[in-house]
Amino acid sequence: MEISFFDSNLFNYLILPFLIFIARVGDVTIGTIRIILVSKGKKYIAPILGFFEVLIWILAISRIMQNLDNYINYIAYAGGFAAGNYVGMILEEKIAMGVLIVRIITPKPADILVEKLIAMGCGVTNVDARGSKEHVQVIYTVIHRNDLQNIVDVIKHYNPHAFYSVEDVRYVNEGVFPVRKSLLGKTPNGSAFRRWRKGK
Repeated sequence: MEISFFDSNLFNYLILPFLIFIARVGDVTIGTIRIILVSKGKKYIAPILGFFEVLIWILAISRIMQNLDNYINYIAYAGGFAAGNYVGMILEEKIAMGVLIVRIITPKPADILVEKLIAMGCGVTNVDARGSKEHVQVIYTVIHRNDLQNIVDVIKHYNPHAFYSVEDVRYVNEGVFPVRKSLLGKTPNGSAFRRWRKGK
């Protein structure tokens, strides 16, 4: 009796586990992005991703249930879950969604740092405060996430010993942010700043 391709050892022990692995990477990656979008209040995109996440998961788990004696499928399923978490986090870092608040505390006069941040197009709030040992300056700025590395580089250059912390912001009503350059290298309306409003 001739064995079909889908009943062959090649399919059951190599191709099927590989497909389960890929499906699991896909649904966990989508799930990771969905959770991040939910935390940022993206209530319209998250349900769509949730639909595809569950659909892929059902397809993967149904194949495992049909082949309960194939332990390679279990390994592929678990490996896909682990890889999907990693891929999801890497993808989220590349997309760099959302808005952050950066708090900078420095005992050193930070006038040059403040001027540099303003020159970059950042909205800056500068407050004189009292630390545990001395007077300090506290600088607040709200930025797009993909601008974070540039801000950190500026902090390290002008105030290398400053303490700074970064926190996700779910909603922002108004703010001043650097304008993204167009493909021609020009900024809209010839301004280095733009007002940005986002409601709930």
